[in-house]
Amino acid sequence: MSDRNGFLDSVVDRTLGNLRSLRTAWRDIAAQARGAISGAPRPELSRDDAERLRQQLRDCLEARGGAVSSRARAADLGRTYLALNATGRERFLKLLANEFDIDHAAVAALGERLVRVGDDDERRKAERDLRAALEPPRIKLLTHFNALPEGVKFLVDMRAELIRLGAHDAVLAGLERDLKALLASWFDVGFLELRRITWDAPAALLEKLIVYEAVHEIRSWSDLKNRLEADRRCFAYFHPRMPQEPLIFVEVALVKGMSDDVHALLDESAPVDDPADADTAIFYSISNCQRGLAGISLGDFLIKRVVDSLAAELPHLKTYATLSPIPGFRAWLDQRIVEEGEDLLTPAEHKALEKLPPELADQGVGDLLRRPRWQDEAPVAQALKPALLRLAARYLLNEKTPRGRALDPVAHFHLTNGARMERLNWRADLSPKGLQQSAGIMINYLYRLAEIESNHETYSGEGEVAASSGLARLVKT
Repeated sequence: MSDRNGFLDSVVDRTLGNLRSLRTAWRDIAAQARGAISGAPRPELSRDDAERLRQQLRDCLEARGGAVSSRARAADLGRTYLALNATGRERFLKLLANEFDIDHAAVAALGERLVRVGDDDERRKAERDLRAALEPPRIKLLTHFNALPEGVKFLVDMRAELIRLGAHDAVLAGLERDLKALLASWFDVGFLELRRITWDAPAALLEKLIVYEAVHEIRSWSDLKNRLEADRRCFAYFHPRMPQEPLIFVEVALVKGMSDDVHALLDESAPVDDPADADTAIFYSISNCQRGLAGISLGDFLIKRVVDSLAAELPHLKTYATLSPIPGFRAWLDQRIVEEGEDLLTPAEHKALEKLPPELADQGVGDLLRRPRWQDEAPVAQALKPALLRLAARYLLNEKTPRGRALDPVAHFHLTNGARMERLNWRADLSPKGLQQSAGIMINYLYRLAEIESNHETYSGEGEVAASSGLARLVKT
């Protein structure tokens, strides 16, 4: 663990170095701005600094002096924000949210005017005026950052902070929604570039894969190298204004047959296979990288684009599937145990548990799952297997959000991308995380090229889940 921590510390040190470089770059640009805050503000943004910031925001909004001056003022604002501590950044954002929102009185007056207009020309003008009044000035302020180096990344990170703060502050939540709408227009999937990442990529980019990996932790450089070997592929989406920042990436293993054990895929000691011998591409890890882009769809048809790329490179591949976690299963199961009790299991599943040794026979599913190393106790694991597989199938196929979508977030992602639920895999991930999230069970989602679009349409339109007959039978047993 200490090696892992030291490894990550070196990555964080590089990131802080990049931040210092950004501050320097913006300081140089900001030097061209009139009315820039002289010297660094106090980290907590004192009253005097806040007053100067307020004037600085107004000057930036007026955009006097042309594009160069606007860019310089935005750089000075960004430099100010980066110099603040958490308290100061919250004060900065509250000032921006409160004082540069829409003019509510003006909007109300324009609304009344629109109701009273007589002819079409007046109505169209009133609609234009109302539309302009409904765009808060803070949106215009935020768009100035688009012209700065790393300015888009700066706004993405600002939104990440607003997501946290806005959970307890309605005014900041409004600013967060404004920024989300702005970023959503900039990060439309049509603007994104899909790139393959190899071991020859810049070290700074490889380090980001290590930090951003959210499914199966990358433990070392050798672990990362193993995931980028000849029989592996890694693809990521990038935005033109964030060319060295992956937005979302997917890791792929080229194997024979559909994988049922993630440990085999991650085994660094396993030999490197010839991609020409593979007949299956297994997508085993998909990670979103930017917290500030949460809720902005980046993954739509990501898998389809990767499949198209793999099919062009390796036309002999016949099967495209995932080996995916079921992250919400255990939490859902624990709640079902509380609410349904003995009724949760079928008669056959009760009988299987009653055959356990006397000291275990009177324990329920929840008690058995709380036993340390239950997965290594063969009688316990075998007795639990039928019930857990059936309940996992029930969770995946039947449990929905209020909007009628799959309750499990990973299931929702793959169904949206056009996959079919294919097969559950017992003891597929026995890591602490895999046991805690899904009792070690994983699922294969199958991507059939001819069915991707129709599966996507039926799920997105009617919430219908595409599933194999074997998985459907599990629910009925």
